[in-house]
Amino acid sequence: MPVYCTAMDVIHLLVIVVMLGILASLGTALFHLAKGDSSEKMGRALTIRIALSLALFLLLIVAWWAGLITPNQYHH
Repeated sequence: MPVYCTAMDVIHLLVIVVMLGILASLGTALFHLAKGDSSEKMGRALTIRIALSLALFLLLIVAWWAGLITPNQYHH
């Protein structure tokens, strides 16, 4: 039985992967903060988080613009 992926499935997967990357980066920064390591490592982890957050925002905007995702509609 073949499994077909839609564009929305791919977008959902990418959003989940990027969110997990953001959480991992925040965890890394927290680890270096608690350990008392150099602020360079913590700064790098937070820079990666910012880059991933911007990438996620751009992914969502482009996917919406391309019609791959739509906002939820509230119906009475």
